[in-house]
Amino acid sequence: MSSVLLLVDVQRNMLLPPTPVPAAAVVSAAIGDLLRRARAAGAGVVHVRNCGAEGDPDVPGTPGWELVNEVRAGEPVVDKRAPDAFAGTELASLVPDGADVVLAGMQSEYCVGATALAAQRRGHHVTLVRGAHATYDGELPAAVLARQVEAGLRAAGVAVLDRQAVTFARRA
Repeated sequence: MSSVLLLVDVQRNMLLPPTPVPAAAVVSAAIGDLLRRARAAGAGVVHVRNCGAEGDPDVPGTPGWELVNEVRAGEPVVDKRAPDAFAGTELASLVPDGADVVLAGMQSEYCVGATALAAQRRGHHVTLVRGAHATYDGELPAAVLARQVEAGLRAAGVAVLDRQAVTFARRA
């Protein structure tokens, strides 16, 4: 069984100044570790990039829209305009049938959650990596929101693992 690391909205506007998520340093390190390990294992890697509307911090072509991590040859970039990264994009064709999906990125309660559930509906075993997704403070602190998302996704059948417990399988 192969696996694909989906990095959702790992963009400058959320992880670098002037307005990073509260856990930006910790999440960036966790994502960097996952990316290194996925590449070393020969797993698939797909970068998903949000394309904001006029006035948003991630309007295409602006610094906030740029991805934080280097994209290597063979690693596709999927541009999206909806929280579900599969909606209206070619993502489904980039994730082989039956592949395990390992998910990390931004924002926990929006794009990460919607993409996790969409991958699960497509028949993929989905793992959300604890500490490798984040959001902003809102009515609740960001850390509390992230834990709530994890609990909700776990209840829906998504695995939630610490990054050290995540393993990657080579692309088929």
